[in-house]
Amino acid sequence: MFKPIGTVVFFVLISMYITGCANIIPPGGGPRDSLPPKLVVALPKDSATNVHTKNFLLSFDEYVTLQGLQENLIVSPTVKNTPIIDYKLKNVTIKFKDSLEENTTYTLDFGKALVDVNESNMARGFRYIFSTGSTIDNGNYNGHIVVAATGKVDSTLIVVLHNNLNDTSIYKNTPRYYTRVNGKGDFSFRNLAPGKYAAYVIPSNFSRKYDDSTNYFGFLNAPVLVSEKTKSDTMYAFEEFKKLEKKIYAGASSKDTKEDKRLKYNASFNNGEQDLLGPLELTFAKKITIKDTASIKLVDTNFIRKEGYTLTLDSATTTLSIGYNWPAAEPFKLLVPKGAVTDSLGNTTAKSDTLSFYTKKEVDYGLIKFKFPNIDTSLHPVLQIIERNEVINSYALTSNQFVIKRYKPGSYELSILFDTNKNGIWDTGSFKGNKRQPEIVIEIPKPISVRNNWDNEITVTW
Repeated sequence: MFKPIGTVVFFVLISMYITGCANIIPPGGGPRDSLPPKLVVALPKDSATNVHTKNFLLSFDEYVTLQGLQENLIVSPTVKNTPIIDYKLKNVTIKFKDSLEENTTYTLDFGKALVDVNESNMARGFRYIFSTGSTIDNGNYNGHIVVAATGKVDSTLIVVLHNNLNDTSIYKNTPRYYTRVNGKGDFSFRNLAPGKYAAYVIPSNFSRKYDDSTNYFGFLNAPVLVSEKTKSDTMYAFEEFKKLEKKIYAGASSKDTKEDKRLKYNASFNNGEQDLLGPLELTFAKKITIKDTASIKLVDTNFIRKEGYTLTLDSATTTLSIGYNWPAAEPFKLLVPKGAVTDSLGNTTAKSDTLSFYTKKEVDYGLIKFKFPNIDTSLHPVLQIIERNEVINSYALTSNQFVIKRYKPGSYELSILFDTNKNGIWDTGSFKGNKRQPEIVIEIPKPISVRNNWDNEITVTW
């Protein structure tokens, strides 16, 4: 029985490329190769139509290897079983396990996987395209992904498209298409079949489904109509619920020494100076109980009790905060009588404690004059000041200027929260039921520096 001519030609060409490149020792000397591998032959050819084979050959102009193929390769539309892909010398072979759908455009995006052997030059974003029908689909869809709570981007996320528009599809079904989010927060789909799709943002995981409400998730309230000129979208990723961290508290131990059994705590002031902008905090080694809050007194140097201070115990019952409208450069004492505080092991102070300290001076702080030339106060903006990725202060903005008379010197990041419900904090979104989008935060790209004893004038734009 004779083989079809096309099959013979295919295997002859494979043989020619493999045997013709048997010597894998590159010539010495000459300039360093800085060019990525270039496709010179594809069987079937790139962007071929009416393709009915499940076996493919890609041949390049230099020796290639595939690195991290599993995390880089995207096959579109999504297939049940990943194709078998192998490489040798200058050739990459592809064999689909699944039957190919009729009249469908397929793309294989190799991401960062394809590199040359000699210098590891990457053929970044190399794509191979073919169609089982008579045309190549040319639908496209681009956009941008933002983490709603911070205004930052997260390149570990992916965007998925479902042609099943039912809300349950993101929980139950494999997406029709998916793509990566790059380091700038952008995503891009090409060669999509025209039609309506539900678009979602999820973490890059094996299932490509939304199966954990503590992970990032984003959605559009209406389907995307994909065509050659699809409008771009911005989607906002949010965590509907926060992961609960289990806290482990110290318990009784037979190994406790006499020193360990003393009531231990640290005061928040530094070098005997209390910050004017926050409470005095006493942090204890173990959970505590306060037997008599009235006995803990904030007094002056004559031991006259101050009025208007507050005592607050945090939810973990390990930090006692003494709040007060601190004046500058004044001496204070905090009196903690014996037995007023007891930890979870029953330990208390051996005697009454007296903590002496001064409040900081005005010159230890800087004045900040903010200007917001393009602020829209109808959107209820809130200025957020951030240190070490944590919002430390929030201020509602009612005009395009705002002054803070005292602020601790240092370097800070800024963001603007658009506080839809005017409660002063960021509120997350919800998909099930009401499909509520999260509140939006805009990251201010340039950090600010606050100098002490200085009028710091800062113009904020975005």
